[in-house]
Parts: sequence; structure tokens; C-alpha cells
Amino acid sequence: LLPVQYCIDEGHLAERGLVNYWGYNTIGFFCPDPRLAQPGSDPTAVSNEFRNMVDELHSNALEVVLDVVYNHTPEGSELGPTISFRGLDHASWYRLMHEDRSRCENLTGCGNTLNAAHPKVTQFVLDSLRYWMREMGVDGFRFDLAPVLGRTSHGFDPCAPFFHALRQDPILARARLIAEPWDAGPQGYQVGRFPGRFQDWNDKFRDVVRGYWLRQGVDRGAFARRFTASDDLFHHRSPQASVNFISVHDGFTLADLTSYSRKHNQANGENNHDGRDDELCGNFGAEGKSTDPDTIERRRRVRRAMMATLLLAQGTPMLCAGDEIGNSQQGNNNAYCQDNATAWLDWEHADLEFQAFVACLVALRRTEPLLHHDRWFAASADPQRASVHWQLPNAGEIRVQDWHDVSAHALACVVSPALDDRSPPATLMLLFNPDPDQCSFALAPGNWTVLLDSSSTTPREGASLSGWARVPARSLQVLRQASRARAANSPQPIGEARP
Repeated sequence: LLPVQYCIDEGHLAERGLVNYWGYNTIGFFCPDPRLAQPGSDPTAVSNEFRNMVDELHSNALEVVLDVVYNHTPEGSELGPTISFRGLDHASWYRLMHEDRSRCENLTGCGNTLNAAHPKVTQFVLDSLRYWMREMGVDGFRFDLAPVLGRTSHGFDPCAPFFHALRQDPILARARLIAEPWDAGPQGYQVGRFPGRFQDWNDKFRDVVRGYWLRQGVDRGAFARRFTASDDLFHHRSPQASVNFISVHDGFTLADLTSYSRKHNQANGENNHDGRDDELCGNFGAEGKSTDPDTIERRRRVRRAMMATLLLAQGTPMLCAGDEIGNSQQGNNNAYCQDNATAWLDWEHADLEFQAFVACLVALRRTEPLLHHDRWFAASADPQRASVHWQLPNAGEIRVQDWHDVSAHALACVVSPALDDRSPPATLMLLFNPDPDQCSFALAPGNWTVLLDSSSTTPREGASLSGWARVPARSLQVLRQASRARAANSPQPIGEARP
């Protein structure tokens, strides 16, 4: 959930008749925001409504993870306003500039930075987290601008006092912990460096997968590494530590990143200067909505391929609400202040066909253990570990220059179970073709069943193939082979398993 703790609107938004719709301006860290409850509810009713929501989600086998903002408050810079913490103890609650203690250190882009290294601030944050777990029943937290919580006088430290206290807390020991692993300060990019049970948002996955399917300078090596959980970043943790995503609340929706070549944030009142300027996106020949059948089909095909890549990759997939129904924000990539149809989910025009496609992808991931493996793949056949091998479409060996050739993209991935796996043995083959023309892939001996063809709106095809698989443009396929005779039929290691 986006922030649900009590927040207030920034002054500059109020002046323009806008509100902080996303809620990243928390002032009440122990109460749900009444704006999200039934109108007219008293504080007790608001809390009860939140608890009932959590219970209902749990009854449907859904965990509740809160996006929490313990990096800044609405009190702005040293110029104010003074609302709460500043009046209590400005120098303890906020990080101050070393060279001028009268000024706030702004590592968040919001004017101030919470001083999580101070014992009382650490205690306050932990008390708040415990409250939401114990009293409100949530399961975990996603920490906005999380490096702030690990900053000491020497910069970010994965062994900072806050993380040490969090690890020791008996209530929070069972919490799911997710980091947005960057802030706006020096050395603020800390993907892969968070300790223990933390999972990190992996923006490298986002950029590489977008660039691969949009054919914007991403090579095979980068794609293979991100698809297999980014071992260069998370090798010291499990593959699940990589939280993979294509889009999130800040940035283009999945539909918009295949419909727009630039942001359109004029409604935010900042002359289109806010929001990211470096979105990896493509409009396929027309900015915004199109009535051209070919343009529409190209967009839909790339969107299906990106979604399939997200939900079939190793790691933990994160799907932005609305992407599964083709939701658009009309090119606004920073809709934080749009409490209107721009940012609301458009259920009336939901793409039910795409929603069904996504549901089938989720089912495929659940039913195929090799698509959600909890250990790192081996680079070659291993009695104890599943293995992954990469090859060219012609089954040829991948040379160093092939990994890094940005003019050639098609790639095959063969995933084999451990040799002594007690579950029904099967080998998967994933075929990726982001190019504008069909590509033929050589298959290992034996019969292969098509589980997915993303060029079609119906993911589970069920066709049987042998010899060659023809993958249409801008799409991927997933094939499955039951390995009755493992030694004879399993694909042999081809090339290097790691790019």
C-alpha cells in the first residue's frame, strides 16, 4: 500500500488547488489517514476500518505491506513550518549541516532529513513499526528513501544503529522488510547493500527489461543477468532479495511507457519540469492514444512481453496496481498530486483480455518451481542445484562479443532441475525475441510443450514442438520438456551460464 499514515498537503500544492494524493508527507506516524476511510468516520472507526481491511486481505491470502516514510517530515527546511518535531528538539530530530548547524541537511529533496541515528529517533520509528504490526495487523514495510535510515556521520552503513535495533526487536523479527535503496544525498544509491532480511527494489531490472524489449541499447548479457536475479548485486543474499519491477507509482505506467516518448505533467503546475526525464519508453510512432491497428498491436505485444519477463524472472516480482488492466495516466509520470481521474484506476475501461493474460502468467509462475527458485542457479549440471544455460537461437555457443553486441538481441535460456530432484523432473526453455521480425530457435532433442506464447493473448497454448520453435516478433515463448531420459534429452551446457 502507498502511505496510509496521517499526512498533510504541502503549502505549494494547496496554493495550486492540489493535494498530496500519494501521501508521502507523514505527520501522524501512529494513525491511519482519515481521508482514506469512510467520510465522517471518527478516529476509532478509522482504525477499525483499517483493521477490517487487513483481515479481509489476509482471508484472501494477501499480505499487507505498508509504504512508510521515516526519512523526512512536513516541517520543511530550517525556514519551517514548525509543526511538531522541530518544536520539541530540532537538533535531535533532524540531520544538520556540518559546516552550518543552523541549516537542515536535505538528503530527501523535501527540505529536511530525519536523524535516524539518534537513539530517541530510532526508538520512535521502532515504536511506530511495532504499532502497525501489533495493533493494526500488517505484515511488513517498504521503507521510502531507505538509505536515510542507515546514514551515520560517515555516510550509509548497513550496520547502522537503526538496522541493529531492528534486527533485535522481537516483534519486528517476523516483518517483511523492503528497501527503496536510494535517497537524494551523496552515495545515496545503495542497491544490494541492505542487511539481513531486507529485499531491495532493483531499478536495474526495470531499465534493462524496458531497454531490451524497446531495443534501446541493452545487450544480451545485461538482460540475462537481470533475468536471473542480478547476482552481481545480491550474490551474498538469496535471489528473492531482488525486487523486480517494470513500473511503480512514480514513473510511467506499463501502458504509458509503450504509448509515450516523453512525460506530460503539465497538470501538476510545474511547467512539466517535475518527474523523471530519463524514462526508457517508446510510442511506436504516435504520441499517446492511437487508432492505428498496427501501432496498437505492437504496443500490446511489447506490453505482454515485458509483463511476462517480470513474472517469469528469478527474484521477487512487484506489479504496480493497474498495470494488469492497462491503466494509463495519459503520460503523467509524477501523478502524486492528482486526486482525480489522472491517477485513479480506470476500472471502466479495464483491459480484461490483458488481465486474463496476467492471471495466467501468475499461475504459470506458481506451478513451475523453476520459475520461482529460492537458490542461485548452478552454471552447469549439478546433483544438488538447478542449472541455467544460455545459448544463441541456432543453439550455438555464446561468445564474449555475443553477450555485448547491442545489434543482436534474440536469446534462449534453458533451465534444468537438480539431477536428484524428487519432484517430477522437467526442463524449461525460454525464448526471447525483441526484434521486429520472427526468429527461429533450435531445440534440444525430444518433444517440447508450449506453455506460453506472448504474441498471443492466450498464454497457455499446449502445442507440441520438436526441432525448431518459431518465435514471432517482439515476443517470448516458454517451452517445457518432461525429462524421462535425462541423460539423453536434457540440453547440454552451451556457452557460459553467466554473461
